Amino acid sequence: MMGPAPQQRESSEPHRVGSDMFLYLSIGVVGGTYVLLLVGMLVADVVYLARSPAPDGGWPVIGHLVAAMADPKIQYSIKLTLVSCLFTAILSVMVAVPIGYALSRFRFPGRSLLDAILDIPIVLPPLVVGLSLLMLFQLPGIDRASKFFVYQTPGVVLAQFMVAAAFAVRIMRAAFDQIDTRLENVAMTLGCSRAQAFGRVVLPQARQGMLTAGTMAWARALGEFGPLLIFVGTTRMKTEVLSTTVYLEQSVANIQGAVAVSLIMVLAAVAVLIVARVWGSRTLTL
Repeated sequence: MMGPAPQQRESSEPHRVGSDMFLYLSIGVVGGTYVLLLVGMLVADVVYLARSPAPDGGWPVIGHLVAAMADPKIQYSIKLTLVSCLFTAILSVMVAVPIGYALSRFRFPGRSLLDAILDIPIVLPPLVVGLSLLMLFQLPGIDRASKFFVYQTPGVVLAQFMVAAAFAVRIMRAAFDQIDTRLENVAMTLGCSRAQAFGRVVLPQARQGMLTAGTMAWARALGEFGPLLIFVGTTRMKTEVLSTTVYLEQSVANIQGAVAVSLIMVLAAVAVLIVARVWGSRTLTL
């Protein structure tokens, strides 16, 4: 009765291995093609600069990067980018923590609608976000604040925040979903109010999620272009950030400068993403 079993397993083994091999090949071909395209884009930027004459006669790639960073206009855009992305990240986390906690812990009327509204900046084209912001500041009563934001430096932070905060909310909700609610309930049964349980139990466990949300909001703000183009424009030495610098340099046929600034953005984004992977939460499911 037990004899044929090993033969049955042996006869089915080749078919199973063949099916698995097809799956592995499919994953490798499809996934590998996309990864190669991503790496290829970055390599193409480096190769382009390497083939261009260096401004100082040295190694072309380093020379172009140094020349770009020595330009006063690009120096201004770097400073404004760093400052605006920092403020955007802080504001995004401040908004994402309460909203993410509410969506994770409470069931209330309109919750699904709120959840859908929060996804609007993620699914809409960025240009639409910028145009809608511009229309918002044309409404009676709100138009008085337009002189502080529309085509002004503070508007850079607002435009970045409107998109980046949506991603931060998703990350914080996932972070709170992974925190065991029993710990919070135990704290409340021991005499803590919900606010005390949140501050003493939940929030400390959400630190990694907050770091991840902040760094991802920073990285998202770094690459924002559409809302800035519509809402604050691309005025040199005023509302110019790195993403709009690429556009401006390319528009005046300074391709080497545009590519050099692109590489600066890539290096900044990689550094921030490494921080998110190493010190942030690596178990979040969005």
